[in-house]
Amino acid sequence: MHDDGFFDDEVAASYDDADGISAPEVVDPAVSLLAEFAVGGRVLEFAIGTGRLALPLARKGIEVEGIELSRAMVSRLRAKEGGAEIPVAIGDIATTRVDRRFPLVYLAFNTINNLTSQEAQVACFLNAAAHLETGGHFLIEVGVPPLQRLPLGETILAFDRTETHWGLDEYDVVSQNFTSHHIRIRDGNYRHFSIPLRYAWPAELDLMARLAGLKLKNRWGGWKKEPFTSVSDRHISVWQKIAD
Repeated sequence: MHDDGFFDDEVAASYDDADGISAPEVVDPAVSLLAEFAVGGRVLEFAIGTGRLALPLARKGIEVEGIELSRAMVSRLRAKEGGAEIPVAIGDIATTRVDRRFPLVYLAFNTINNLTSQEAQVACFLNAAAHLETGGHFLIEVGVPPLQRLPLGETILAFDRTETHWGLDEYDVVSQNFTSHHIRIRDGNYRHFSIPLRYAWPAELDLMARLAGLKLKNRWGGWKKEPFTSVSDRHISVWQKIAD
């Protein structure tokens, strides 16, 4: 790992194209839901990355700020139309502060898992609460740990198998840590990289929220407010700051 974490120039260069995450059918519902919570027209995005969600929000007239560890990702944001106007603090989402409070802080696309200890994930909730106005909301998008698919005694699950990408997750169910292995294939060449992560169950995230003075308000199975059920593979959870 280097100063940009695991998101260096090479990863940043292909990030927007990976797994269809920038497709309108993926981005538009997310932006619509985030805009609902952007009371007063201001939001803070933890791990703003290349601006996949921030820039469409800004085009809706919402004032967006961000925190991001990877300078390579921010460089990609800056190169896009409107990206230079979005303030971004360089640092990690567990400890880095900006000098404002917001009605909405959000963290999308499983990024809470990039904090590889429970202590760091709790610190992220505390940091979000410190940036929220009273009555404001912290929203997270994250997958549900897919351990129901893991045969007894096995540790590896494939999550993607295409002509351009193979993805395997390797789980340690004792520590709740896992490693996401990626093989990307382009022009007959391949690159392998691995990212350490930590999964947390929805109930564990709710307890982290309580420690930060936040209370669960909504939990959906997707950005279109699909019901969250026993077979949902992800959740959009929203916690509200009750008081300072």
